[in-house]
Amino acid sequence: MIFLIVFAVLVGCALGSFANVVISRVPAGESVVHPPSACPRCGHAIRFRHNVPVLGWLVLRGRCYDCHEPISVRYPLIEALTGTVFGALAAWLGLTWDLGLALIVAFFTIVLSAIDFDVRRLPDAIVAPFAVLVAVYLAAWAVVDGDWSRLLHAVIGAAILGAFYFGAWFAYPRGMGFGDVKLAPVLGAVLAWYGWAELIVGGFAAFVWGALVGVTVMLITRKGRKLAIPFGPWMFAGAWTGLIGGSAIAETYLRWAGL
Repeated sequence: MIFLIVFAVLVGCALGSFANVVISRVPAGESVVHPPSACPRCGHAIRFRHNVPVLGWLVLRGRCYDCHEPISVRYPLIEALTGTVFGALAAWLGLTWDLGLALIVAFFTIVLSAIDFDVRRLPDAIVAPFAVLVAVYLAAWAVVDGDWSRLLHAVIGAAILGAFYFGAWFAYPRGMGFGDVKLAPVLGAVLAWYGWAELIVGGFAAFVWGALVGVTVMLITRKGRKLAIPFGPWMFAGAWTGLIGGSAIAETYLRWAGL
């Protein structure tokens, strides 16, 4: 187990470094493979020895080796966050199919949330690969286990959550981006794969998280309804709420309601 956790942390840090590239380049319409990583200020390519996740930034003391201008602390934070989340998931789930799916969702949670905070949109160039990876992974899982009912549930869950978000967008397009509509079926498939309680709780929790954060930010900034708040991160927060505690939350609510 220790080996699995350490391996997951290292892979997570490496993918966190790639996540930084995706977060900065995809919204600008740039390639994530070429050119190599370089200082955004002086343009010098980052040397291989300085490109080690987290450690490279610490060795350079947060400054470019060539021009000595500050390097954003977000780079090592994203790398460390991804590594920490991957390690925690490995410790929780072990070497299972659940771990693979959780790691996929975790990586795209970090990437898409960061981009949504930055530019207030969820690019198709990232949502589409996320959807494909989830679909292929769930299909492979169903083939190996021979449990096709779960795959059917995932398809139905994708349709339900996708239709709900489309209806919300159609009714009030100014209140929701169409990127949220495209993301909804992917999260719906993941949630319904585990059960209807996870789907319902995960879908509802997104709006609870969004409302709580929105009201808090409005009270702090005093900008009222004119404040634009990205919804993608709270869709992911809701999905994780459903995945981690969906069944328990649903059972508690039913007991409280006397049903």
